[in-house]
Amino acid sequence: MGQRYPEQGWAVTEVTVIDRDPSYIMDLVRELRALGYRQGQDFDFAYRPAKWDNFSGDAVYNRSTVFTFYKDELASWFSLRYIE
Repeated sequence: MGQRYPEQGWAVTEVTVIDRDPSYIMDLVRELRALGYRQGQDFDFAYRPAKWDNFSGDAVYNRSTVFTFYKDELASWFSLRYIE
């Protein structure tokens, strides 16, 4: 599980949360921090807003947030707890 970067010696696992508003995502981030996990060391995240086709008005892709975890155990726990 996860992508390995041999030069750093750590694995990276990405978990994508699809179609959740930024306030919900920030609640998740605050909860991770309150549990003692440190952003930049244990996890990172990147919000990707929805993109629309200006001609047809259709969504090119939905909003999503990619959480990057530096420990497989944390990624597994997060997925079980928050991904529906």
